[in-house]
Amino acid sequence: MTATSETMTARLADRDVLRSLAAEPLVGLAVGRALLMQLAHPAVARGVAEHSDFADRPLARLFGTLDFLLVVTFGTPEQVERIAAKVRGIHTAVRGEDYSGNDPALQLWVNATLVDSALHVYEHVMGGGDPDLAEAYYRQSRVVAEVLGCPLDSQPPDLAAFRAYMAGALAELEVTGTAREVADAVLRPRRLRALFPALAVFRLVTAALLPEELRDRYDLPWTPARRRAAGALLRTAGLTCRLTPAWLRRPPEPLLVRLASHRVDRTLSARRARRRAA
Repeated sequence: MTATSETMTARLADRDVLRSLAAEPLVGLAVGRALLMQLAHPAVARGVAEHSDFADRPLARLFGTLDFLLVVTFGTPEQVERIAAKVRGIHTAVRGEDYSGNDPALQLWVNATLVDSALHVYEHVMGGGDPDLAEAYYRQSRVVAEVLGCPLDSQPPDLAAFRAYMAGALAELEVTGTAREVADAVLRPRRLRALFPALAVFRLVTAALLPEELRDRYDLPWTPARRRAAGALLRTAGLTCRLTPAWLRRPPEPLLVRLASHRVDRTLSARRARRRAA
């Protein structure tokens, strides 16, 4: 499978709803939620711990995932194929006991956490209630996992099936010690102490948006005071979003692609250099 195939090109041409929601800055509030959900799959947690320098660069995976998503969402088919080929090449080296970076089931889960988190923000923070938009967003978002090697027929075909998949997956997740170690490095990065105020908000929002059962398994503090603070913050963010015109709150798409492509290229080059040095 390559992104230059006619069928893939056709699917990349159908990204209007995917782009519309992905361009919303508030969707970025859920990146911590998505990452902790990913890590609650033991195979993902082991892969991150054994094949990344999360201790030294705790936010690298977070921003790397966002950059890849931006390119797949807003880039041309040629840009998407170029980035996807590089990421698939990196994933080939991500192997360990009972996991592989090119495992379609893991690719499905990682993308599912991003989709579920975006829809959670749309429905519960932005106040969106259009079921047709949510359905179209899910169907179009499947291309993200597809370009990495997870075929469409291995993904839930519609939103209802996706919701059922998520419910079943959440019931089987396990927050291991490895997952907690990586999560702590992301939520409390010791090398970024100067960003303490922003990181405190990041931790609060992540805890608020996580499914309750995962918040408990990660032992994230959740007091009545924190719940009230998070609620006020998210309500204010949602109101600001609704009052701000779309043209003013959404960054220019070409700029997003250029920045994301540059960061992805730099990150992958640095990773290859570190692997050769090792």
